[in-house]
Amino acid sequence: MTTLAGKTLFITGASRGIGKAIALRAARDGANVVIAAKTAQPHPKLEGTIYTAAEEIEAAGGKALPCVVDIRFEEQVQAAVDQAVETFGGIDILVNNASAISLTDTVSTSMKRYDLMHGVNVRGTFLCGKVCIPLLAKADNPHILNLSPPLNMETRWFAPHVAYTMAKFGMSLCVLGWAEELKSRGIAANALWPRTTIATAAVQNLLGGDELTRRSRTPAILADAAHVILTRPSREFTGNFCVDDEVLASAGVTDLSGYAVDPDAELAPDFFV
Repeated sequence: MTTLAGKTLFITGASRGIGKAIALRAARDGANVVIAAKTAQPHPKLEGTIYTAAEEIEAAGGKALPCVVDIRFEEQVQAAVDQAVETFGGIDILVNNASAISLTDTVSTSMKRYDLMHGVNVRGTFLCGKVCIPLLAKADNPHILNLSPPLNMETRWFAPHVAYTMAKFGMSLCVLGWAEELKSRGIAANALWPRTTIATAAVQNLLGGDELTRRSRTPAILADAAHVILTRPSREFTGNFCVDDEVLASAGVTDLSGYAVDPDAELAPDFFV
């Protein structure tokens, strides 16, 4: 399979950034996209809402269902999934993209921020899987894709921001477990992570501003890598912790210059790889 035409994707955090890029790539195939995100009203520092994302998805050739969802709350996730079934008949693909970040050491991490990261990254990811799995089991070539890193258990990835690393690795542990748990049902579970920093609101506002953005790649590289993964046979490709450039290389794409924000800038490596 080389297309997502007619597939229904439930994507968390799809109102902007990487989630929206994955949605737009699927939309170009003619896919249906459930935009499960919190932003219904314009944010002063963040571009886009679920409604503007829906407009872009439909302009790209897909069908969109914008749903106001805070994935920490079961009733909101369940309501969005119910709407997806009512609108599109089911769910073929779950993309767990929504994430919270705080690159702070232990003493500097407020428990409110700790709870947010673990509530969104770990609990939210697990919850979306729990609610979607019964529907995925009915789908043809069902996939779960978590935007989370390889499980590299090295102290250098924990020491600077242990709470954040625990939360992101929690998403990856879901992949590790689901790949084996769901194998007999034909549901693939994989993770995808970037080799370099990606030009998102988090990079711009929290990590490094214009300079780090200039040294990043665009979200399109993850969108194209996700497309490769999600069009592979779910019974054959599961349990993998993928890195974007390696996925694209496996599909014959080795010239990545078009993804650079600034082709003349030295790319900045991301965490965990």
